[in-house]
Amino acid sequence: MRFSILSGPFAICRLDATAPVPAWAKDGSFLTITRTKDELSIICEQASVPPDTKAAWDFSCIQLEGPFDFSAIGILESFLAPLAKAAVPVFTVSTYDTDWILIQAKHWDKGLSVLASAGHELVA
Repeated sequence: MRFSILSGPFAICRLDATAPVPAWAKDGSFLTITRTKDELSIICEQASVPPDTKAAWDFSCIQLEGPFDFSAIGILESFLAPLAKAAVPVFTVSTYDTDWILIQAKHWDKGLSVLASAGHELVA
């Protein structure tokens, strides 16, 4: 499988469930907004996030080279299993066309090495 790297870094933010989507979370190369009854989660470019926001910081993002058919099986697992075996924590997001894997900076080099060893190809 092939993957590319998005420029970052990114932050994974948590706001109150009823909070409006803030203006700082409306642009960027990668942005995802999810609202549940318990929280509003926003993943966006770290530079956009105010410092007092509850967030996990310093993530880089991998984009699996899709699009993938909804009937395809094991695509994300082929990335996650080797990372889990190597104890590399991840945060994943899926969209209509593909999957995204976020890895914190302190695990980034190991994560890329593990993916290469698993036969995945980084494309420019």
